[in-house]
Amino acid sequence: MKIAITGATGFIGSKLARHYHERGATVHVLSRQGTMPLEGNIKVFQRDLAKVGADELGGFVDGCDILYHCSAEIRNHSVMYATNVGGTQKLIEAATGRVGRWVQLSSTGVYGSRRNGVVTEQTVLNPCGKYETSKVESDAMVVAAALSGAFEYSILRPSNVFGSEMKNQSLIGLIAMIQRGMFFYIGKVGATANYIHVDNVVAALVLCATHPDANGQIYSLSDQRTMEQFVTTIADALGKKEPELRLPEGLVRIVAQVFGGIPKFPLTESRVNALTGRAFYSTAKIEHQLDYRHVITMEDGLREIVDSCRIC
Repeated sequence: MKIAITGATGFIGSKLARHYHERGATVHVLSRQGTMPLEGNIKVFQRDLAKVGADELGGFVDGCDILYHCSAEIRNHSVMYATNVGGTQKLIEAATGRVGRWVQLSSTGVYGSRRNGVVTEQTVLNPCGKYETSKVESDAMVVAAALSGAFEYSILRPSNVFGSEMKNQSLIGLIAMIQRGMFFYIGKVGATANYIHVDNVVAALVLCATHPDANGQIYSLSDQRTMEQFVTTIADALGKKEPELRLPEGLVRIVAQVFGGIPKFPLTESRVNALTGRAFYSTAKIEHQLDYRHVITMEDGLREIVDSCRIC
């Protein structure tokens, strides 16, 4: 089997590359750095999707059974569109007629900032930021190319991805607050924490690439716990008592609005939203169609990251 992976030095892409490397597949990786901490059946193509021409991507994609597009610019707005949209277009031009199936790594962020209710693959797209908007455009381009006969496709939209090698500073910050005894709940009981462990994302991506029923499909992927369950698991892993303090949401929002712009102030409106939201991202479709099951539980994943934070 021959696999191509963009973003293969990133958090998710590197895990995916390691999965195929360990199984003996020939793996082509696209990297701006031109390096990869794996040897043997790995071929590195040093390219920047924001700058490269489509004709320079031919060797990367040629003859690959699966192309995983995991590369995306998340923070730098100046190159976000060029990478996430322009880069996808150039990759499509290079991959047309050269790959079997394109698997697109997207995000539940394309559905917008959902405060409550069940979010499914049929939920209307409502991207709020530049990154989310660029992902909507990128996804649409892949679908259009596939429908024109360029390749098969499948799109995976995970919620907040976490793991021991993650760069999710908000979760690390939450763990630190619990460790220091400074965490407090906001609003009524029952807010929802929507996260998914990186190993589960990799397992789902592989299914999207190999399962015949995944062709032409879009899947959401998440794992949920109440905020109380989520925080209790972290506190237990830290050997700390579960936080008991709970403040009214209205009061906390006022504080966040007044002081949230101060550098390093722990409360912002986005963080209040994250700690009080009640949306539920359904995984029913991928479970039913592809027989997907989580390979690691939320609890085991949280204990893993608490241990990694201790090491750091």
